[in-house]
Amino acid sequence: MITTDFAPGSPCWLDLGAPDVRAAAAFYGAVLGWEYESMGEGEDMEGGMFRKDGKIVAGLGKLTEEGARSAWMIYYSVPDATATTQAVESAGGTVRVPPRDLDEWGRMAQYTDPLGAQFAVWQPGTSKGVDLVDEPGSLSWTELFTSDASAAKEFYGGVFGWRFGEMELPGGAGTYSLITPAGLAEERMHGGLMQLTREQLALTNGQAYWHPVFHVTDCDAAVARVTENGGSVQMGPDDAEGVGRLAVCLDPAHADFVVLTPASK
Repeated sequence: MITTDFAPGSPCWLDLGAPDVRAAAAFYGAVLGWEYESMGEGEDMEGGMFRKDGKIVAGLGKLTEEGARSAWMIYYSVPDATATTQAVESAGGTVRVPPRDLDEWGRMAQYTDPLGAQFAVWQPGTSKGVDLVDEPGSLSWTELFTSDASAAKEFYGGVFGWRFGEMELPGGAGTYSLITPAGLAEERMHGGLMQLTREQLALTNGQAYWHPVFHVTDCDAAVARVTENGGSVQMGPDDAEGVGRLAVCLDPAHADFVVLTPASK
């Protein structure tokens, strides 16, 4: 489970780069019940925060990188962004945005892993991360789709010290690797990774990618809101034994995310 104590190596923040900030704010407001708080004024909104019941759950910004696809960026908490940058480069990753300070809030950096998946880190200052996780309308899991699970585990294990446990998927669908931060018990696992063929990674032309999983109280109702508001469904809704009912979705700009109604404990 994801918590807000944000142990090193655990997810602590996420933000969406969208070509149309106003449209993205309206879509996620309708689907997840989020309220958007702009950091600017006027018609040309550049970005801001999403809140659920007054608590910050994610960020939203204008997609300005030429040729980039709209996507969610997941940030992992680290004690030293500079040291993590060195670890990323030593492990074969590349630096997209070198470590930089964001006033007193903290220090961030963004990377690409050797198989193309983009991710980021956050060295906390006055801000440790989002205010709400593992509750309806908030982040509950992070997931990596990759063409080489062994290489991904070697890379992220070297960078974050993550531990991995294996789970066989039903029907011979393959193996799913569960991710736990270094030094924490298995109940603190925060994500998973799955190997897919390059053809199955068509969304990114064969490159690996991360996406967030959002907790919802009714998966089918959430999927209906996705399609009613201009999004689409890549997979599901399906029941996953011991996990819950889930669907892989795309927003109107084709940023991918998952909605999950967890199985009753």
